[in-house]
Amino acid sequence: MAEIIQRDGTWTFEGEALRLTPGRDKNVGLLRKTLGELVVPLEALAGISFEHGKKTGRLRLRLRDGADPLLQASGGKLTDASDPYQLTVESDRYGVAEYLVDEVRNALLLEQVPATPCTAYVLPGPAVPLSVSAGDGTVGFDGEHIRLEWNWKTDDAKAAAGARMLAIADIAAVEWQPAVGLENGCLRFVVRSSPTKAPPKYDPNSVELWGFKKDPLMALVAAAVQARLPHPAAPAAPAVPAAPEALAPAPQSAPAAAPAEDDHDALLRRLRELGELHRAGVLTDDEFTAAKGAVLKRL
Repeated sequence: MAEIIQRDGTWTFEGEALRLTPGRDKNVGLLRKTLGELVVPLEALAGISFEHGKKTGRLRLRLRDGADPLLQASGGKLTDASDPYQLTVESDRYGVAEYLVDEVRNALLLEQVPATPCTAYVLPGPAVPLSVSAGDGTVGFDGEHIRLEWNWKTDDAKAAAGARMLAIADIAAVEWQPAVGLENGCLRFVVRSSPTKAPPKYDPNSVELWGFKKDPLMALVAAAVQARLPHPAAPAAPAVPAAPEALAPAPQSAPAAAPAEDDHDALLRRLRELGELHRAGVLTDDEFTAAKGAVLKRL
């Protein structure tokens, strides 16, 4: 066993996995503290390194692409303070850090762990239920449903629709963007039946983030949802051969099935969304009239 104990946290290598425990130092990010202890199996690792510094050094883990839903959801945008796969090392523990690196690298070689991308998540993602309040709303996730509730900072057009309940089966993707400079961030849920390009401020399936302390916690919600979506690198399911009767041409008189997006309720929801965007100033009068006319023709 190899172990390094620092104010920033403790890393313990037990031969088959690395146990990462965040420290209680004030410089430890809120995301790491909330996420808690992580157990990283050897098969999730692509490498480990130690960077020397004048006063402190840094241990870094490199995970295989697609191994962790948190890294998949955050897209490399976590800050050093929020990244659970980094550890600040004091200068008097450089030797211990180098020993840990050697032990992990030797184990990777002995076990012949490939550095290729994963086709399934190796880590399970954050535990649920999970609830985070940041930006203009609160997001709760119980593993099956996402609930979005708005606060007094929410734009009126978005708040008017009330709280949202989304089933995980209806989610096509989840996007997390931190606030950078003058650009606000967001947590956005892409819903199959109603995709939108509206800014997060007006999108009822998004929480707008302004760069405050709790913003990184929304990445945990994104990761918990990501862990329950199909893996982006998973092989496509084989096509099921059609039954012989299904191969026969349909009678000419059989009406074509209406596409899902032409469903009456979906069109009514679209009209309400267009009205909210128009009132909020996102759509001009001409744009609203044209879009409304196109929807009315399909009713």
